[in-house]
Amino acid sequence: MIRTPITPRTIGGGLTAFAVAAYLGGLAADPRGAARPGAPESRPIATGSVAAAPVPARQEECTRFGARGPQQNPHQSFYFTRGAYSSSPWSWRGRSWATDYPKADQQFVYVMQRTLDWDIYGCENPIRLDDPHLRRFPFLYVLEVGAMGLTNPEVEGLRNYLLSGGFLFVDDFWGPAEWENFEREIARVLPGHDLEEIPMDHLIFRIIYPIAEVLQVPNVQRGETGNPAYYGECYYGASCPATVRGIFDDDGRLMVVAAHNSDLGDAWEWAERPRYPFDRSNFAFSLAFNVIAYAMVY
Repeated sequence: MIRTPITPRTIGGGLTAFAVAAYLGGLAADPRGAARPGAPESRPIATGSVAAAPVPARQEECTRFGARGPQQNPHQSFYFTRGAYSSSPWSWRGRSWATDYPKADQQFVYVMQRTLDWDIYGCENPIRLDDPHLRRFPFLYVLEVGAMGLTNPEVEGLRNYLLSGGFLFVDDFWGPAEWENFEREIARVLPGHDLEEIPMDHLIFRIIYPIAEVLQVPNVQRGETGNPAYYGECYYGASCPATVRGIFDDDGRLMVVAAHNSDLGDAWEWAERPRYPFDRSNFAFSLAFNVIAYAMVY
């Protein structure tokens, strides 16, 4: 599993809402923001040379197969990889793994290319958890896990991935019921490993951007109200504090980070909207960049 060292010039300057809006200014009307039909398919990754410089995301030919497309792709330093998983039979959400896909991924990559000094693959990169090529990508983003219902091959695939050094970043699930579902599913993957509160002095809160407080990141509709009292999505009177918890391996390395009661993906997807709260989009990008930096170093 290839990892990329972080250099001192990884990120130059602070990421502000105004900077994000500048990055994303022309993206909102991109026709490729519409969801694509069909689940990702397993294709072998062709070999190739490392590109000399990252290609802007909007100029790159992207396919719905991501880095496993039928055409050869150069091996690049970082792929923002989204995990595709099976939903629980009782869930009405269907392909919940594809929430905000592909626009959130595209815009996240677009900002990342202009912020990090890495050779970044400029397209979205979905992959199934039972795909044998999963271990080629050290970082994996998964969301809406309140509807997750993994098959046995997916459990085995994700377990092998994590125990081989892979990293899982979980987002956009709300309330005690969805937490319990994720806790049950991840216990199948990593039996004997508990989800723990990550202390604020941990490296993921300061490796690039200093984060002093975990903010609740709302979806676009709730965020545009401008009232933090409405940012949560917990129902029936459930407590809805935003938390960042994780699973550590036996050596104390984080291998899973879960942002509960927040929707980071919506903040990436809609950061260009003038009424979306800038403090929440800044937090969403800052936390994700910190988590990715940690995942690629440790």
